[in-house]
Amino acid sequence: MAPILAKPVSRRTLLRTGGAFVGALGTLALLEGLAWLPQRVAAADTLALPDVQFDLAPFVPPAQTFDGVTVRLPPVITAFVTARLSRAPSKDDQARMEAALTTIEARYPYSPSGVFTHIAYSDNYFARLPASLVSANTPRTLSDNQPVLKRAVPGPTDVAPGNHVLELRRPEFNVAVRMENNDLLFTVRSDVAAIVDDVVRWLSGSGRLKGDSLASPRFDASMTITSHRAMFIQRGLPRRIADDQRLPFASFVNPSSPMWMGFADQQIDASSPAEDVTFVGGHGIRLSNAQPGDYFDNGSIQHLSHVLLDLRQFYLDGRDPKEGDVRENFDERLQYMFESPSQVQEDSKDPFTDGGGPRDLSTRGAFLPNVFRGANYANHSAQQFARMGHVSQLHRSGRTSDGRPIHLRIDGPGFDAMDTTTGQNTPKLQFSGFFPSADFFSTLRRNQSSVDLLNAFDLEEEDHGIERFITATRRQNFLIPPRRHRAFPLIERT
Repeated sequence: MAPILAKPVSRRTLLRTGGAFVGALGTLALLEGLAWLPQRVAAADTLALPDVQFDLAPFVPPAQTFDGVTVRLPPVITAFVTARLSRAPSKDDQARMEAALTTIEARYPYSPSGVFTHIAYSDNYFARLPASLVSANTPRTLSDNQPVLKRAVPGPTDVAPGNHVLELRRPEFNVAVRMENNDLLFTVRSDVAAIVDDVVRWLSGSGRLKGDSLASPRFDASMTITSHRAMFIQRGLPRRIADDQRLPFASFVNPSSPMWMGFADQQIDASSPAEDVTFVGGHGIRLSNAQPGDYFDNGSIQHLSHVLLDLRQFYLDGRDPKEGDVRENFDERLQYMFESPSQVQEDSKDPFTDGGGPRDLSTRGAFLPNVFRGANYANHSAQQFARMGHVSQLHRSGRTSDGRPIHLRIDGPGFDAMDTTTGQNTPKLQFSGFFPSADFFSTLRRNQSSVDLLNAFDLEEEDHGIERFITATRRQNFLIPPRRHRAFPLIERT
């Protein structure tokens, strides 16, 4: 069956829109003719909406297997929409927010062909409420009795005062990281770009939803949208965009991969079930003092960051393709991303074109297993092979001792000019994920950087995972409450 093209946002509409929407809507408009609607098996109509807001697994069937690797590809389009309030919400605002979210769910199916909308709140939001109320209801970590929600901090290789300076980071990617101060984060997901656009516009004041005139929510707390970031995940879509935009590294991007760097990260066994990263935990994983029935029991921490990708350096060693054969082959890129030594052999005749992966794999190495070799493998790799890969660095703290992940990532590609020094559309990683606590994520990000191992073993930066190719320009942590308390949590207790 031929793919069904996703309904795009028209360029005429794009030209009438400004402010926080321009970059994201430009991305959605670009998908015209490039993305298609996946053919999915419908979830059972009897499924109850989960109290864990972000538990979409039952509603996004089925899992798929490529070259022996099982993945679950999420809704094609995601919008991360941040907002600020001018004051603490009222009890009427709480009712209005719940009514707004319920209205979206009444107008669109809770499915990839419809829309998933969830909402999270930052420490800025909770600072507007009585401190004693927030403290009494916020879980604390079992390891060191810290609140699960804290402000985000720069990662060790982010461009920030006192941080490790990456000498190989190219100047145009030397962008200082910003710790954001939003109150709210909406995450809106669908296979259809036009539906995401419709929901976001309605929440932002369009007064129309699914073609009908319908008053947008208005709050006493005066909500202002501050950013709208578009993410897309579909097999081969980054390559199609690279070709369409004539990016210099286009021919090197794996045409089967859903990610800019050519390697999928949607492996089923590389992310935890949603309940495992809630405060109350699941499957024997419990890292906070939350108990079933507590106000935030089925909540979690949602981190949001905005990351520039230097793909010219990742694929071409920073050079122009016309300058010669200085390029990064499959074997090198595989070790940057996964581990050393390489576990998969590159195409011996051409390790560059279409990713350069092995020809005996149908996806040319886009879908590879995320193998856990123990929390100490990055240390072993740095000592034994004088290099380490991104995945092995994450494994220093991202899994249980028996190899089960303690994080649920929902990151994916973006393509816009937000935070660029050139003002040009640039490949991005729109990163978000769910974690048992802010401290857990901070430790995970510190281990991803592995600056301690870089220094301890005097490694070269080019043998240091993917750190020199990525630049986080924004970070913020949010608490995503259970569905039953998703509308301005704790306001009813003030």
